[in-house]
Amino acid sequence: MKEIVLIGGGGHCKSVIDVIEQENKFKIVGLIDKHEKLGSKILGYPVIGNDSDLGNLKKYYKYALVTVGQIKSASIRMNLFNNAVKHGFILPSIVSPIAYVSRHATLGRGVIVMHGALITSGATIGDNCIINSNALIEHDCCIAEHCHISTNATINGGGKVGRESFVGSGATTKELVTINPRSFVKAGSLVI
Repeated sequence: MKEIVLIGGGGHCKSVIDVIEQENKFKIVGLIDKHEKLGSKILGYPVIGNDSDLGNLKKYYKYALVTVGQIKSASIRMNLFNNAVKHGFILPSIVSPIAYVSRHATLGRGVIVMHGALITSGATIGDNCIINSNALIEHDCCIAEHCHISTNATINGGGKVGRESFVGSGATTKELVTINPRSFVKAGSLVI
């Protein structure tokens, strides 16, 4: 199994760990988190360093994934992603075995597709996106880089979500809707 380092140890990380364990393609070797958490464990996996250790860890490990969540701003996830890329890590896309991604869809680097999510034909998901549990990305949608499509959100056919956007739980977009970059769509919203 390929070894992977997870960058960020909060609540979202716990959900990602579950997906990685279920997918069974990567072995988690440890987590990067705040200095004061060094030596602690999250779901049994050790915190092995902080952001400043990434360069040294790249000597031993090839793969990394950003496991910090995103609500109000994508800036932390973007910075961590760019830092990992700068150090030469490969950021794979991780897909839950109980999610569905069409073979006619495209996933960027460092995408996490959580349990129950559906990504249908012609959809494109940009780098470093979270497609959360039970989210639906319909045909021909384009989700730009560094977005979080939350639990049970629906992006209907041909929809476009601009980079660094957050679409809250249970939100629904009408078909062909464009959401501007850095938008915040509240939970339960209907975007027409």
